[in-house]
Amino acid sequence: MKRLGIVGVGLLGSAVASRLLARGFEATGYDTRPDQVTALASSGLRHAKTVSDAAEGADAVLTILPTPAVVEQVWLGAEGLLATAPKTAVLMQMSTVSPALSVRIAEEAARRGFAFLEVPISGHSNAVMQGQGTIFVGGDAPLFETCRPIFDAIASKAVYVGGVGDASVAKLAANLIGGMNAIALAEALVLGAKSGVEPARLLAALQQSPVRSGTMDTRGPLMVSHRFDPFIRLDLFLKDFALMLDEGRRLGVPLPLTSVAHQLCTATSAAGRGGEDLAAVITTLEYLAGMRS
Repeated sequence: MKRLGIVGVGLLGSAVASRLLARGFEATGYDTRPDQVTALASSGLRHAKTVSDAAEGADAVLTILPTPAVVEQVWLGAEGLLATAPKTAVLMQMSTVSPALSVRIAEEAARRGFAFLEVPISGHSNAVMQGQGTIFVGGDAPLFETCRPIFDAIASKAVYVGGVGDASVAKLAANLIGGMNAIALAEALVLGAKSGVEPARLLAALQQSPVRSGTMDTRGPLMVSHRFDPFIRLDLFLKDFALMLDEGRRLGVPLPLTSVAHQLCTATSAAGRGGEDLAAVITTLEYLAGMRS
């Protein structure tokens, strides 16, 4: 499996494509923003004009898309992947979506004779660029082993979770924990700042304590500097929190902390910061604490 199609070359998709190209895979990319693809032309990414162009001649096709609506259109639309991809290609869905949507795509893929895996990746774009992400895999276990060289080129770990839908649950759970860590850190820094402790000093102290986390190392500096260049855009986390709450309602599982996180992200997005990193939620907490207008 050396020829790959990549549909969706945004922040995360660019990181995935870069990893694969650097490890000798041939890749053709498609994105609704052509400049996202041309930015990687010097690394060897070929430019596809359509989804079907990206899939043509590919041994495997990966989709890395921002929202469930886009995922549904790319997979199930009249000109989508299941309508145009070669039957010999293994199709892999890497986006964060509901387990129900993953199952629906898998069932339709099977009906049309395709091999399918759900393979959401956990880790922000910079981490994935450095090979530090984790891929959760749902679907046929032998097919997972067949595709392992692809996963090993992208991420430090690929974990088989179970059937289709199970990997999406694992991804939502990982994002729930990661999102809560970021918001907890923002609360701690705001508490410290209002009490007179300089945020950079407090962050440095926390990083030397038992509560140190990867979130402190990545999003802590963004919060301290108030420069929110996105590792993952806040609006994408807002979408993920909504997916978690939907799944909780479906299963009858209360998610009170997730509800608060969703509201904080909603307020931050409404203030015009949805395109910034999740770390920008600290600005909403500062506002609530009377530290900014």
